[in-house]
Amino acid sequence: MTPTLAPVSPVARRAAVDLAAVREQWGDLLAAIGRRPAAEWPPRECAGFLDQLAAADHAGDDDQPAGAVVGRLPLLLREHPAPLNLDALDAAIEVEGELFDLADTVAERVQRPARPARDGRGRSLPDRADAADPARWHTATHRDAGPASAASAGSRAFGLHWAAVWLEGRALDETYGDLFAPLPALLLDRVAATARQARRTVERALGRDGRTTGLAEPCPWCGGSLTGRTRPGGEPVVTCSTGAACTAPADGRSAGAWRGADLVALWAALAASRERPAA
Repeated sequence: MTPTLAPVSPVARRAAVDLAAVREQWGDLLAAIGRRPAAEWPPRECAGFLDQLAAADHAGDDDQPAGAVVGRLPLLLREHPAPLNLDALDAAIEVEGELFDLADTVAERVQRPARPARDGRGRSLPDRADAADPARWHTATHRDAGPASAASAGSRAFGLHWAAVWLEGRALDETYGDLFAPLPALLLDRVAATARQARRTVERALGRDGRTTGLAEPCPWCGGSLTGRTRPGGEPVVTCSTGAACTAPADGRSAGAWRGADLVALWAALAASRERPAA
């Protein structure tokens, strides 16, 4: 059934935006677990074209995981016998656990139980098709008590990405027939707070939490000092101390600053400067 959307409150909108930011950066975080933390700016785990440049630049590193580029990033947290970035691993475990537990709580409060049905002998039992509806969040089941006796991981088996998508739907009050009731206000506040904290944890582990770093190399055009900045939820930017007087090509920067895709031109120029023999 195609979902329909009810009017969205500011709290619900913020929750949805933060949940989307978590899942969009989740592959980057999981890839970062298998890489040694990089001291350079921007972090090696930056998204998009910077991920591709970093993968090409470090293609010969023994610690570079296979397939860790855009379009092939992992989405499921797996065991790492020897993780190279413990901060990234701790962040992934923390965020995954928080969103899984939150989804369990939300499902308990707003998800309708499976409708009753009867078998050929007239016995009452849950409707199997309704119980297996893919729009449902399925909690983990246990044979006895405790996680060691888990019989089924339920929807947790699909990873954090699905948990974030499902919680986003509940925050935005997407309706699938009568499967879900609206989130109570207090529970919506909890979803929003958990989503905001999860986003901060992911972005901090990836170095996208608003830090400023002075680059060791000067501007390849004017020799000015370069400073890199990251912004939560925003694209990285590099500025030149020369400002608008910087002699870099105008089509690759604005007032002595490079941001977004324009950083490719700066990175290429810096690489070319390294390869030139010293005078």
